[in-house]
Amino acid sequence: MSGIPLADAATLRPHARRTTALLLAAAVVLVALVAAVVLVARRPTVHALRLTQGDTSALVALDLSASISQDTYTGISTTLTALARSRARYGLVVFSDQAYEALPPGTAAENLRPLIRYFTLPQQTQPGFLPTFPRNPWQSSFSGGTSIAAGLELAHRLAVDQRPQRPAVILVSDLDDDPNDLPRLIAIGQAYRRDGIALTVVGLNSTARDEAVFRRIFGQHRFVLASDLAAASTRDVVSARFPLLLAILALLAAGALALAEWWSLRLDWAPGSRA
Repeated sequence: MSGIPLADAATLRPHARRTTALLLAAAVVLVALVAAVVLVARRPTVHALRLTQGDTSALVALDLSASISQDTYTGISTTLTALARSRARYGLVVFSDQAYEALPPGTAAENLRPLIRYFTLPQQTQPGFLPTFPRNPWQSSFSGGTSIAAGLELAHRLAVDQRPQRPAVILVSDLDDDPNDLPRLIAIGQAYRRDGIALTVVGLNSTARDEAVFRRIFGQHRFVLASDLAAASTRDVVSARFPLLLAILALLAAGALALAEWWSLRLDWAPGSRA
């Protein structure tokens, strides 16, 4: 189909070049967006949910009461491994119905590593004999009833005495507390809020009911499943995040296309009137 000759066709050339440039720019944006989609699909966007933030000084309160069975030992091993891999510093409080300071605040995370062997199931070495967990030092004389408040009170006292910039406590427990411990737990929860001590709970097969009790007492604290720490790097727990940047790029691309279509309207004309 041949074109229609126009006497003033030269005046339309700047508009044609502008339209071409806009379409090329939109095409470049679309190609970049497609490339971003491919990269995101291959490597999903993640973010690090840190057990400790920046220069936070953290106390680890580890539940070793009688309710902590061998079914939860793997969770303790995973948690201690994740903490020990970090370059942070921690104090360690061990508790059952009473609590004691196992490692002072500011201890290098590497010092948690010797404890991991007590909660790690050895490999099977002899056919017909299933491996068992090593006997740990707390089984016979320390593990008894559960008083989570005792562990949190000692961790609170150590955190306040150290006066860190951003105090934090990491509670590693199944949250199966003695009902008689509830008033004491409520009191220490108020102290945590008053003194601005952040609480992270690492749940060891904890029930939804026990988790709800802790949320009511301590507010919306950070809650992490021990199983989520298995693939963690240093102090981080990897979790999915909405790809906000990709969404913004998609909106910008759609806006660019809409603007290009609006700016480069099709040429329209009506037949001239007859004399």
